[in-house]
Amino acid sequence: MAPFPRPDQLLPHRPPFLFVDQVTALQPGVSASGLWNLVDDAWFFAGHFPGRPTLPGVLMCEAIAQMGAIALLADDRFAGKLPLFGGLDRARFRRQVVPGDSLELHVELGRMSARAGKGAGRAMLRGEVACECELMFVLVDA
Repeated sequence: MAPFPRPDQLLPHRPPFLFVDQVTALQPGVSASGLWNLVDDAWFFAGHFPGRPTLPGVLMCEAIAQMGAIALLADDRFAGKLPLFGGLDRARFRRQVVPGDSLELHVELGRMSARAGKGAGRAMLRGEVACECELMFVLVDA
């Protein structure tokens, strides 16, 4: 079995806004899983919050969306497309995430068309849900 692609082989994102470090499972157009390892000196920890660094919840949602984009862009039907956020629903934050933590990201795509789609995902921390949300996205030409 061939190794999974690197996130930067599918996503247009680049540091410091590339939040997926590794793809661990992939069914193109269906689902994807991966890891985000939070380094101690990540840019957002310095100001959120001084003395008690905490991963902003919105960045967990972005990481979940990036995992969804990997599932989508791995599907040949969507070659040459760029998925953009169209909406975020039912976002819930259940666990504090701090420097040194590793988040397991999981996304399943739902209804898809040539122009838009939906998905649902979660970020897991040591086997417990840290964040979960539903995603809506639109597809534009890259």
